[in-house]
Amino acid sequence: MPGKGFNERLILFCTMFYLVKTPWWLKLLYRSCTWQMPGKERVLYLTFDDGPHPIATPFVLDELKKYGAKATFFCIGKNVFENRKIYDRIITEGHQTGNHTNNHLNGWATKNEHYLEDIAAAAGQIQSSLFRPPYGRIKRAQVKLLQQYRIIMWTVLSGDFDKKITKQKCADNVVRNAESGAVIVFHDSEKAFENMRYSLPLVLEHFTRMGYRFEALQ
Repeated sequence: MPGKGFNERLILFCTMFYLVKTPWWLKLLYRSCTWQMPGKERVLYLTFDDGPHPIATPFVLDELKKYGAKATFFCIGKNVFENRKIYDRIITEGHQTGNHTNNHLNGWATKNEHYLEDIAAAAGQIQSSLFRPPYGRIKRAQVKLLQQYRIIMWTVLSGDFDKKITKQKCADNVVRNAESGAVIVFHDSEKAFENMRYSLPLVLEHFTRMGYRFEALQ
């Protein structure tokens, strides 16, 4: 049976060379986390990491409104503090929010006590029972220490953060891999904005035309 060190090295490999669609064996390593939503209805779950951002987040909200789509925003605490009006707009327009730490910490590289303190600091800005670890990197010991949260991972990565892929590839990553119940990751951040602002409208249009709806995580 592989030990803890083996499992974490395996996940590190997959994070460095990210997988667009999460394989079954990776879900097993962190089986208490949510990777996909159950159900057979045509429902998808868009999520946005690292905001709020003064330009990217309003763009996302405007696009979602065009399609009557709801989403979940995993926010960084310090960004909420700096962009409170945008955060309030997320809530007012019926979307969900989640804790994404206060300073975008890598759980694997952070002592448990410091990690929990940073999440608690973010909780002062973000009232939510949802949590997503930045980079998807969280120790299993940290998962156990965060039982008050529902830890949300993902089914499909758009790859919008990847400067090496084209804008169209970013859209194709989602269109070709998402299916009912999928949790999809985009980023409302400066780094991802060029790819995201091209691909998100295509994804919304495609799946709406196919009869899907977009809901927020609960």
